Amino acid sequence: MFRFISQRLAMSVPTLLLISLMVFAIIRLVPGDPALLMLGDMADAHSLEVARASLGLDQPLPVQFVIWLKAVLSGDLGHSITTNEAVLPLILDRFQVSAGIVLVSVLLAALIAVPAGLLSAWKQDSALDFGVVSTATLLLSIPSFWLGLLLLYAFGIKLGWLPVVGYVSFGQSPWQALSFIVLPIVTLTLVELGAITRMARASAIEVLRLEYITHARAKGLSERAVLWRHALRNSFAPTLTLIGLILGNLLSGIAVLETVFTLPGIGRLMVDAIYARDYPVLQGCLLLVTFVYVLVNLLVDLLYPLFDPRVKL
Repeated sequence: MFRFISQRLAMSVPTLLLISLMVFAIIRLVPGDPALLMLGDMADAHSLEVARASLGLDQPLPVQFVIWLKAVLSGDLGHSITTNEAVLPLILDRFQVSAGIVLVSVLLAALIAVPAGLLSAWKQDSALDFGVVSTATLLLSIPSFWLGLLLLYAFGIKLGWLPVVGYVSFGQSPWQALSFIVLPIVTLTLVELGAITRMARASAIEVLRLEYITHARAKGLSERAVLWRHALRNSFAPTLTLIGLILGNLLSGIAVLETVFTLPGIGRLMVDAIYARDYPVLQGCLLLVTFVYVLVNLLVDLLYPLFDPRVKL
């Protein structure tokens, strides 16, 4: 186990290094001068030169990358150009908001979608199967921001049950915090239900056609035992892979939903950093999301043997 984890972590290092280089290069291609943004349009040439030197922007790009990479490896992601806050505490604070919503949403979606997909595969071509597939296809077709706006209009404006704008942390008031994140969680859960359900159904159909399932039924096992003890365990690996990909994608692409619900998450922080040409914040956000994505994939690999005994570490 330890050797496997060490090997996977070692394989992740070149990936993180390459991605950090790509992030550094792409951000430098974004038009705009951070020094000019800091000082304003009325700044003179000397002030701009001093500001660029303080930010290290007067150095060649390879030198800037090496300096930045050394600082990152030491745990220093720099300071925000616009607010002068330390980047690492800032993005970790915002990441907690996004991670909590994404984890709860994906967990709820998996708890609903996996049994639904399994039952749909068991009753293939029946009315139940048609209903599950139709619902999953419909949910796949709905954009997350549009669904979020509908829920805001229905439960926030029309019914007045939930707040429409703002955010309260759990440290301030747990019940108020819960009221602010209910709609984002419901939106993400519904959006991801479709993909997970379809994957769970397809995997279960393939497994239910195998010979060992027929043998289990011939031994007199109940359909419940066949489904939950044999079919689910051996068909869950592809669904687990999809769940891992969804987690990584949501953490990096939740900016639209956070804008709809005015949540102070990592996605909205990245969007604000792009508009402000805030290089340190944007680079820190992208690095954190990349690291989490790699970590999620490692955890998925480690969980495979629990569901598929054919997979050995």
